[in-house]
Amino acid sequence: MRVLGIDPGYDRLGVAVLERNGSKEHILFSDCLITNRKESHAKRLSFIGVEIKKIIETWQPEYVAIEKLFFNQNITNGIKVAEVRGVVIYESHLAECIICEYGPQEIKVAVTGYGRSDKASIIAMVKRITGISKPKVLDDEYDAIAIGITCLAHEGSVKKSLST
Repeated sequence: MRVLGIDPGYDRLGVAVLERNGSKEHILFSDCLITNRKESHAKRLSFIGVEIKKIIETWQPEYVAIEKLFFNQNITNGIKVAEVRGVVIYESHLAECIICEYGPQEIKVAVTGYGRSDKASIIAMVKRITGISKPKVLDDEYDAIAIGITCLAHEGSVKKSLST
């Protein structure tokens, strides 16, 4: 089972391709896409769409897992992130991927076992689960990996129960 995990963001978008072989999660690819703040809104969305399409074409995931939108105080930023999610969902749908959405608490529970885990706990567990050893990893990339782990846990268990 191969999944593309997405931590949607307008300035930075975390992406990670994971695969489960047996009981072990393997990171095949992870990165943080950074948009150019000097570019127009449309160009930034286009950049994200082009890059997501390339990643899907290169890695051929069956699933695309994306974090559900969480609105806080900044509605303007939330709308921009919603638009990014739309671009990602569109490209994923065109590639005939199964799209899964997870909320922050679901991700925390899947990765750490506790729905109120802090960022440091999530990062520590992502490192422990995957053995990631890249020197510079941004939070958004760790979040994308955590979202991928969540999908592998949820959808992998569904696939197992359907096949038995």
